[in-house]
Amino acid sequence: MPDDGVILEVRDLVKHFVVGGGLFGGPRGVVRAVDGVSFAIRRGETLGLVGESGCGKTTTGRCILQLERPTSGQVLFEGQDLTRLDDAALRPIRRRIQVIFQDPYSSLNPRMTVGQIIAEPLAVHGIVREAPARRQRVRDLLRRVGLLPQHADRYPHEMSGGQRQRVGVARALALEPAVIVCDEPVSALDVSIQAQIINLLEDLQAEYGLTYLFIAHDLAVVRHISDRVAVMYLGKVAEIADRKSLYDDPLHPYTRALLAAVPIPDPHLEAQRERVVLRGEVPSPLNPPPGCVFHTRCPIAVERCRSEVPPLRELRPGHWAACHLA
Repeated sequence: MPDDGVILEVRDLVKHFVVGGGLFGGPRGVVRAVDGVSFAIRRGETLGLVGESGCGKTTTGRCILQLERPTSGQVLFEGQDLTRLDDAALRPIRRRIQVIFQDPYSSLNPRMTVGQIIAEPLAVHGIVREAPARRQRVRDLLRRVGLLPQHADRYPHEMSGGQRQRVGVARALALEPAVIVCDEPVSALDVSIQAQIINLLEDLQAEYGLTYLFIAHDLAVVRHISDRVAVMYLGKVAEIADRKSLYDDPLHPYTRALLAAVPIPDPHLEAQRERVVLRGEVPSPLNPPPGCVFHTRCPIAVERCRSEVPPLRELRPGHWAACHLA
């Protein structure tokens, strides 16, 4: 994609984990969690990152945040390669890239009040040095995410799941970031609460010009919030396109299978649509298949797919797919 307006770019990102437990405690193998992922996000855009559990979505997000150091590849934030920076150099950049975690309970310190949780990054980064000013800033942030100022005195266990996730949003918002990595922020919530959090994220994006990497497995949620969508399978990107193109006319057989699994409320349309049933199980990232990693389950695979890795190609303007037959 063009460089104009790109705030975050991932180039050939690779993250492998050495798994021990072999004879005499030696290394048993390498888990290829992320294996050559590339994409870019424009300023003010939301890129949805979807795929089955274990496909490498969360590891990709953690590598962008430098919570996991990549095995190889580049993570460019505003043109600066984060993989080359040490912890001291990353410190000011961490203020600009924040995260909202999946579990709104385990991501909050149970020994701290909500006010302390939100105020801590303000103190750590020296943004608001005076305690009274920090307390006022916390109250303002709580109001902005739909909570009451009185919630500052509560502990996380005294709040509902939706309220805790709003605290997580407020904590991420406190540092006035440019990019927020949303790691399945609504998957642990009830459907009605999911809609409230999604609407809150959209309002905040419109108000502050935020850029989101929205990691999820719920295709309906991704369709609602994303401008573009990237589909991952077994550590690789299978397809990237704008939301309408990907949902209306997917090019990769895996994307078609994913969309075919989403139920339609209308029973007549549900009965008429084409079924795409994938055979077999997802291969282990310890021993991924050669060639196209999807060929073991692909309904249209040919001999070439078993030996040759398909490159991610732009098959239509802005629509990329990694498939020999697309």
